[in-house]
Amino acid sequence: MRHSVLPLVVLTALTLQAAPQETKPATGQSGRTAEGDPLGSPGHEEHAKPAANVGTKAASTPARRAFDRLKALEGTWRGKSTKGWTDHATIQVIAGGSAVVSTSDFDAHKGQTMVTVFHLDGEKLMLTHYCVAKNQPRLVATTISEDGANIGFTFLDGANIPTRDTGHMDRAEYRFESSSAFTTRWSWYEKGGEKWFEEIKMERVPG
Repeated sequence: MRHSVLPLVVLTALTLQAAPQETKPATGQSGRTAEGDPLGSPGHEEHAKPAANVGTKAASTPARRAFDRLKALEGTWRGKSTKGWTDHATIQVIAGGSAVVSTSDFDAHKGQTMVTVFHLDGEKLMLTHYCVAKNQPRLVATTISEDGANIGFTFLDGANIPTRDTGHMDRAEYRFESSSAFTTRWSWYEKGGEKWFEEIKMERVPG
């Protein structure tokens, strides 16, 4: 009895016909499946998560609240010291809100304008004072009330101050009573000694 042998070509064709075919989802030009799932999605049950919001506002801290109070001072001010001096000041917010510049003309130093610049350095509140003493002390806020209404600055370093004993403005205090009134005072340090100058009460000039 002879066994019938199928030709090799026929056997190969039958094998290919029986093998399971891998199917791919149909896609359009948008790169999505016909069912609406993005390519690479694990299935209908999961959807792509929205991107994290990278533009969140910096958390409020005493230093930032104090800086906000300084920015709110923008305008023209008139001051009176406990020694009888008068001060005329202009306060501006500059550099995209990153710095506050206070320009002062004291009767005690006629024709000698002085400038103080405030800014944040990370979470530190800083000021640089451009003084009639021809130096530029840099102070950092070391005490700030929780609401930012009281600030105490202390000397950090500065330009044209070769030694600590070189005469310079050493400490400053700011107290905010309202949006139209604040009080400030500064100390002078020289040759191992410190003395406080008088307080200056500032009032906003209307208009």
